[in-house]
Amino acid sequence: MKNRIYKYFFNEFFRYFLTVLFALTAIIWTIQAVNFLDLVTDDGHAFKIYLLYSFLNIPKMLTKLIPFTFLIAAILTILKFEKDNELIILWTSGLNKIYIVNLIFRISVLVMFVQLIMSTTINPTTLEISRSLLKNSELQFVPSLLKEKQFNDTVEGLTIFVDKNESDGRYKNVFIRDDGNVLSGISTGSTTIFAKSGYVSEDEKSLILLKGNMQKISENDSVNIISFEKTQISFQGLTTKSISEPKIQETSTVQIIKCFDSKNMYTHNCSRHRNEAKDAKIEINKRFGMPIFIPLIALICCFLLTSRREKKINNYNKYIYFIIGFIILVLSEITVRYSGVSLNFALLYYLIPIILSPIIYFLLIREFKYENLN
Repeated sequence: MKNRIYKYFFNEFFRYFLTVLFALTAIIWTIQAVNFLDLVTDDGHAFKIYLLYSFLNIPKMLTKLIPFTFLIAAILTILKFEKDNELIILWTSGLNKIYIVNLIFRISVLVMFVQLIMSTTINPTTLEISRSLLKNSELQFVPSLLKEKQFNDTVEGLTIFVDKNESDGRYKNVFIRDDGNVLSGISTGSTTIFAKSGYVSEDEKSLILLKGNMQKISENDSVNIISFEKTQISFQGLTTKSISEPKIQETSTVQIIKCFDSKNMYTHNCSRHRNEAKDAKIEINKRFGMPIFIPLIALICCFLLTSRREKKINNYNKYIYFIIGFIILVLSEITVRYSGVSLNFALLYYLIPIILSPIIYFLLIREFKYENLN
């Protein structure tokens, strides 16, 4: 009988949990995907790269949303059982309320381990892959570099300016400055190119310039000027300078842990510099500490199982416990930002859920002690 009840409660909870989680993720992903369009419009990456990069950021969203989603799902499940009078049936049949509390707690531990795996392994791995994807991606769309009356320096060492974009796809007064030998086959030193007009090739990987000149500065500072009626500049193989090394969020957990060993200092995202060391501590505390707050949230939601009395405030219990749970989640986000400052702040961050959870569990036992339970 109990196993059947537990299975039913478990199924109902995860139905709400998965529905809310994927609904929130879909909304946030849509918003993020719109922001990521800059990868195509500004940086000139292929649409395929944009889609892959967007999808690889989904685990990051899931990891962030799991604690909040658990809070909503736990409250909705308990309220659903109460609304359908299923809780009353369980209590009158002799089921001890503390058994349901234990079940919710066990579910929270399961979700805690899921988030722990997400935050320590899956999330940094997918973020690192997404960063490598952009870093190794070539510039695909030349038109993204040619914006009217804007100096575009998306490609490192290369600056492009266009005075006017015509409706027929031509560009008026094109200025190109190559200080990094970016344009292979054309630049052997610092090169300045000016053309009265130009247009993009059909494959959108080259720029055709008309009636202009090319000024090259050699190593001995001599200037060579070459005039042309028509020339073609290939942008194939270029990458944007906006792609940097992996951030601390994209660094593997193992690498961050090794960072605390003095032998591994001065590697990327790992040095004795105070700010970098602080960021590494905050990130590792976030990955291992945030999941611990989920069981605490579960126990707070269990207060909704207490017997109802004819008091008006009881109608607002669902809002009260939701606000309390939400405040704890906000508090966890605030304290983790200070956990890298000192050992005391780090201990406070971990001790909040570790100390409060048994206290709240004891309060629940005491609350149910005098109720008609067996």
